[in-house]
Amino acid sequence: MRHRVLSTRGELPGGGLARLGSEVELVRWTGAGRPQPAELAELATGVSAILALGNDSVDAELLAAAGPSLRVVGLASMGFDAVDRRAAAERGVVVTHTPGVLAETTADLAFSLVLMARRRLGAARDRLHAGQWDVFRMHDDLGLDVFGATLGLVGYGQIGRAVARRAAGFGMRVLHHDPLAPEDDNLSWAVDFGTLLAESDIISLHVPLTESTRGLIGADELRAMKPTATVVNTSRGGVVDEAALLAALRDGVIHSAGLDVFEREPRGADVADLVEQSRLVALPHVGSATEATRAAMVDLAVDNILAVLSGRPARTPLPGTAAVPGAAEVAR
Repeated sequence: MRHRVLSTRGELPGGGLARLGSEVELVRWTGAGRPQPAELAELATGVSAILALGNDSVDAELLAAAGPSLRVVGLASMGFDAVDRRAAAERGVVVTHTPGVLAETTADLAFSLVLMARRRLGAARDRLHAGQWDVFRMHDDLGLDVFGATLGLVGYGQIGRAVARRAAGFGMRVLHHDPLAPEDDNLSWAVDFGTLLAESDIISLHVPLTESTRGLIGADELRAMKPTATVVNTSRGGVVDEAALLAALRDGVIHSAGLDVFEREPRGADVADLVEQSRLVALPHVGSATEATRAAMVDLAVDNILAVLSGRPARTPLPGTAAVPGAAEVAR
């Protein structure tokens, strides 16, 4: 008897979903928009695995709806904050994610936001599109230099280090703060959080969303930065207090910001308060959005699911958790 696996999307990039369907009985959610846990719960009864995206809510009710047959939740995502990890651990369910395959692509996007926000390229583009480029003036569209600036990386894992490698080509001084990477290396100097805030011209965030990182950048942290500072967030929206950030941009507390992630995703018309800020460059969570990378994320999620269902350890369980069912621990 083949395992039943629930996919929270009917279609995904690459061939991973088709490969999964050749090995298991695949149940697909095919509705429009973002699936709600109650909708997924109707399909989840008796499944052995759930293939989900990073912003799909995999809560205790969905896990309970799947029942005792559930062995693994495979996320096609680096982030894992939308999963009730404690409930999964209590049920002995392995939760996996996709580190490694998206670091370089996301670092490209992070550095793109650095350039766009620092040089105010979004505002310049908008002026051109609005037909407002009627004469050349030396004082129009003035931004700040990236070459030779000081870059502060909050979080120095795979993506943070990939950004540091790109910064080397721009002659940047690179600082990082990460309790798990407390030492200097040939790319960056390790500093305390306060020093990073005070000395960085550009601050780029690369931490998971956890209880300790939620609201990490708030009003106090923004005031501790240089008035010429740029903040870039490609990690998770909840790491930055959006209200505090918008106030800081409006009041000139910092120079600019670039966001690829938001406290609530996806966003519709209610995003206007963010994107209308001329010193903010905003994108709809496209950090990993290349054909090859998104396909690789799905492939790794499928590999994790098939490994667990065949009795082998998951390739990439969440940090601090077990790779086999029945012995999972809550990720730190």
